[in-house]
Amino acid sequence: MFTSIIWAVLAGGMLGLYALPEKYVKGYKYENTWSLFFLFALIVFPVILGFGLIDHFAQVLSNIPNNILLIMMLTSFFWGVGVQLWSKAINYIGVSLGFSIFIGVVIIIGSLLPFIVGEVPETNALTMIIIGLLVILSGVAINGRAGVVRQEASQKKEHVEQLSQGKTLKGIFIALVGGIFATGFSLANAVGSSKITELTIDAGNPQWKSSIAIMFIVYLSGAIYVLPYFAIKLTKNKTWREFKGHHLGCNLCLTGLMGFMNFIASALFAYAAFSLGKQGNTVGYAIYNTVSVLFAVIGGLVAKEWASASPKARRLLYLASIIMVLGVIIIAYGNSLVR
Repeated sequence: MFTSIIWAVLAGGMLGLYALPEKYVKGYKYENTWSLFFLFALIVFPVILGFGLIDHFAQVLSNIPNNILLIMMLTSFFWGVGVQLWSKAINYIGVSLGFSIFIGVVIIIGSLLPFIVGEVPETNALTMIIIGLLVILSGVAINGRAGVVRQEASQKKEHVEQLSQGKTLKGIFIALVGGIFATGFSLANAVGSSKITELTIDAGNPQWKSSIAIMFIVYLSGAIYVLPYFAIKLTKNKTWREFKGHHLGCNLCLTGLMGFMNFIASALFAYAAFSLGKQGNTVGYAIYNTVSVLFAVIGGLVAKEWASASPKARRLLYLASIIMVLGVIIIAYGNSLVR
């Protein structure tokens, strides 16, 4: 179990840091950078790794039962909607608050959804898992408060106009809805994990390659919504021409790195969730998303986003990190009680 938790932690770390290269993209608008990222993450790397690494991959895909494939595609489509809504919420309420609300919803709902398609653990294990989830949620909430305190101090210092109450409420609502939709990722993995792993192994592949097959379906299904959305946005804002800048080569490398890290993070999660056993989707998903928040915080510190933050904001940030780590430990202990 310990090794599987390490894989979940590594997956969360990659998810938390995948957006860091975006800070070094030059000459692009929002839709240019993120459309390239999603193209790499949702299409390029799933196709290359799926057909390049998995033996008889077409056979594996064709043997997936239609009911499982349909549910995975539908829930993954909603995940794509949720991810896009999250990026929109940031424009209203900022990264810290938007990320905290989004991930908070994802952790709580996404960690409990697998119980729908799997068995509920014994009372003692379930109690510890739920306590761990609540502890994590409190840590995410404090992390969001730290972001708000930092933002308020920055606005006062620079005499920036405060966000209107209506705009703030709209951003919070979008983040909540986006988080709900994004939990389709967890449900898709829970529905398809066992069967796709079985089919992948039967085709002569080692178990770890099944995680790539699972994420192939999830990511391509998410692309059905995300890529047309950005194509419309690029057309509406007339920003297709921005791709022709002399930073194209560097920006392709940076967005490609973002896409690779994001896809590999999800594949590692799928492997960790399966390896963790009966409650692997619940436990793995909570660890995966919590660690992503922690690494996002570390990335923010490295990028000096908190260099001018007040002592109060920093204290809240460090407290939130400690609480979230405690929550992960409690959940891991709860999973060890599952028989």
